[in-house]
Amino acid sequence: MKSIFLPGVIAMAAIVVASNILVQFFVGDWLTWGAFTYPFAFLVTDIMNRVYGPSAARRVIFVGFVVGILCSLIGTQINVQIAPEFAAPAVTLRIAIGSATAFLVAQLIDVLVFDKLRGGGWWRAPLVSTFVGSTVDTALFFTIAFSGALTGLLGTDHNIDFFNEIVATPFGTDLARWIGTAGVDWCVKIAIAVIALVPFRLVVGALAQRTTEYR
Repeated sequence: MKSIFLPGVIAMAAIVVASNILVQFFVGDWLTWGAFTYPFAFLVTDIMNRVYGPSAARRVIFVGFVVGILCSLIGTQINVQIAPEFAAPAVTLRIAIGSATAFLVAQLIDVLVFDKLRGGGWWRAPLVSTFVGSTVDTALFFTIAFSGALTGLLGTDHNIDFFNEIVATPFGTDLARWIGTAGVDWCVKIAIAVIALVPFRLVVGALAQRTTEYR
């Protein structure tokens, strides 16, 4: 792994670990803190892809994936105080599995879509690839991490009962809480993807001046 990729690897691992923890904590009734951190994983991937190419982006994904999942598994052994009378693992096993699966699949799809759109306007590849990747990631992660239908296969934890309560969602219908939360998180991720076009443009421009090849 070349040293030029190290900042991308570190950033990716930090984003994955932080998101795994923050997805358990709510901002208001529907939005989790993880929705604000995870979209930046796609920003890291897209920057690496634009400046160094798809092979470099995949290397950052795989190394970030390994480091992130190891840190997440360590988090399953560390308890945090969820409530005054209740402590739980910083990262549950189902969240670790869901995060790892969703991360790897969604990020690799992001690289593929980005590369197909590389020749278009500078904004099209990062925007469309992040839209597709975020959709896949949200569906996979929330289903694996919180769906009660998978309890027999993946087991249960302190999140499952809460996330599977049937409640009135912001989308005008009663659904399991995890489905409503997934929908709201997805909306925020897409909004951040649009905003992230600004740092994408700035960082790519800065890095392009340091490399002999701008893809």
